[in-house]
Amino acid sequence: MAKQLGLSSYNIIGFVTIVDVNRAKSFYQDVLGLRLMYEEPPFALVFDANGIMLRLGMGKELPPASGTVLGWQVPDIVSVVENLGKTGVRFERYEFLKQDDSGIWTAPTGARVAWFKDPDGNILSVSEHPEGK
Repeated sequence: MAKQLGLSSYNIIGFVTIVDVNRAKSFYQDVLGLRLMYEEPPFALVFDANGIMLRLGMGKELPPASGTVLGWQVPDIVSVVENLGKTGVRFERYEFLKQDDSGIWTAPTGARVAWFKDPDGNILSVSEHPEGK
């Protein structure tokens, strides 16, 4: 039997740094609907993101933002953006992208993406991808 190489058969864990623990806990649990698995103060809040472990690391300050840190692939971006908007999520606008009235950008591949921030300013996204992409 051949020895397994690489990480392709193992689950990934998501990591995001937070500073305001209470606001982050409320946002990820109540607004995004993720299940809080447990708390590990002063290290992390641990959530279940549809079978993926998401660790919100409790930091003293945030690293400089350099792009999207978490994204969810969704089947119907328009309804997800609408539903998140009803919970108070504000979608980001970027001058260098042509976004529709809801803040959704369509990539050259046909993928559609909308970005928003968590309470600490981390950039998150939802995206819908054409079949096979």
